Amino acid sequence: MKNFLNVTKRFLQSEDGPTATEYAVMLALIIVAAIATITLLGTEVDRIFGDVQTSLAAM
Repeated sequence: MKNFLNVTKRFLQSEDGPTATEYAVMLALIIVAAIATITLLGTEVDRIFGDVQTSLAAM
């Protein structure tokens, strides 16, 4: 039990925990931005392909 408390104490005092949290937050923001971009571009690309398909069908 004493070993567990020592390991926990060292973990809480080290700076690895906050660094990992910062990286997790940055990764989450990057993922949200990527999903938003893909969603917006996907809608626009779908519209463009629809226009091309309509133009080709009219030929």
